[in-house]
Amino acid sequence: MARVLVTGASGFIGANVARVLLEHGDEVRALVRAASDRSNVADLPVEVVEGDLRDADAVRRAVRGCVRVFHVAADYRFWARDPQELYESNVRGTVNVLDACLAHGVERVVHTSTVGTIGLSGLPRPCDEATPLAPGQLTSHYKRSKLEAERAALSYVAVGLPVVVVNPTAPVGPWDVKPTPTGRILVDFARGRIPAYVDTGLNVVHVRDVAEGHRLAAERGVPGERYILGHQNLTLREILGTLAELLGRRPPRVRLPYAVAWTAGAVTTALAEVTHRPPAFPLEAVRMSRRRMFVDAGKAVRDLGLPQTPVRVAFQDALRWFFERGYVAQPDPRIVAWASR
Repeated sequence: MARVLVTGASGFIGANVARVLLEHGDEVRALVRAASDRSNVADLPVEVVEGDLRDADAVRRAVRGCVRVFHVAADYRFWARDPQELYESNVRGTVNVLDACLAHGVERVVHTSTVGTIGLSGLPRPCDEATPLAPGQLTSHYKRSKLEAERAALSYVAVGLPVVVVNPTAPVGPWDVKPTPTGRILVDFARGRIPAYVDTGLNVVHVRDVAEGHRLAAERGVPGERYILGHQNLTLREILGTLAELLGRRPPRVRLPYAVAWTAGAVTTALAEVTHRPPAFPLEAVRMSRRRMFVDAGKAVRDLGLPQTPVRVAFQDALRWFFERGYVAQPDPRIVAWASR
């Protein structure tokens, strides 16, 4: 049994990572902010340590005595009144974690980045870890802060800290409490709030596979390497079509022109600056939708043994979790038989 630290264990990916590590016999310590919603870890036998990533002393206390550290925590927003908050948490917070790991001789660090730092080219084939970033690809402060954090993490390999970077795509599954932007698609569609779609695409993966990927990266990953944790490339139309089939509904047939989506994003984001409330359609998210974020996770499958659970199962597991917790009204089990299992 090894003592391991999971930062962000109260969040979506972090909660699933904590569960996977517990199942494999690890003693899990969870670093969570004092104000965090702890429902994701309330029923878990973990040691909860309060602390903010921006507090170097708190981070050092959390890291002390841990053999491995899974740095999953991040400020994940496409809009913030003060964008500097994203850099404080995602960059300075990451440096605090890495400094503490170096000081305490941690044997392995797994740093959770994002597929947003993977390059997207104009080629028809999916991109991978070796694809260079395209000019203008990093459209948001979130992505820029995550790229800075990823580069900082990899720089510690040169001073002897064994850091492995994982780049999750769009995870789907249980424990998505906020929910995330991808989970919001499922919830909004189940509520009948997506009458149209934009021509975009993303790589979807079961969050359980992402969590297993973290564990496997700690065991088999090569320090200094990046691994895309993903599975299937799908257009938004294909995603909504699968959800419609599962829910016994008709999929939306109207494709929304990018110009219309951009206008909606610009208007709601401008209003957010006045109301100080997050926009319904963040302009940065709309800009992201202009590219299909199709990637190849073959390296993680080959080198780590990343599981590849069918995406349909991921959708079922996520919808069932949202149903059970009241995000969406329970469907008629005669129509959606899997929801009652």
